[in-house]
Amino acid sequence: MPEEDLVDIKFRLYDGSDIGPFRYSSAATVDMLKQRIVSDWPKGKTVLPKSANEVKLISCGKILENNKTVGQCKVPFGEIAGGVIIMHVVVQPSLAKTKPEKKIDDSPKKVVCSCSIL
Repeated sequence: MPEEDLVDIKFRLYDGSDIGPFRYSSAATVDMLKQRIVSDWPKGKTVLPKSANEVKLISCGKILENNKTVGQCKVPFGEIAGGVIIMHVVVQPSLAKTKPEKKIDDSPKKVVCSCSIL
C-alpha cells in the first residue's frame, strides 16, 4: 500500500482525552473506525459505548456516515503532510434503551435580554 494512501487519525473523546493516533488506509470505512473505537475504549470512563451504533464521529463539523471511506472524509485543503486528523467522538445510546423523557413545559417564558448598541 503506498505511503500517501495512509492517513493518521486520532479520536478525541468527550473529556478531551484521545484514542490513537492510528494509521488507516483511505479505503477504510467510518464503520471500521467506530468498531476500533469501541474495542479500544479506555477503561474507567463514565460514558461507555456498548456498540459501534452508539458512536458518532464528527470531522470538520459534520457527522460522518458509516458507509463513507476515510478518503471521502478527508478535507482536501489545509492538510499538513505528516499531520494527524482529529475526529471527535460522541456516544449516543440507542433510543430503545433510554429512560422515558420528562414532560417538557412549553408554556411561554419571560425572556430578559440586555443588549447595547453602540
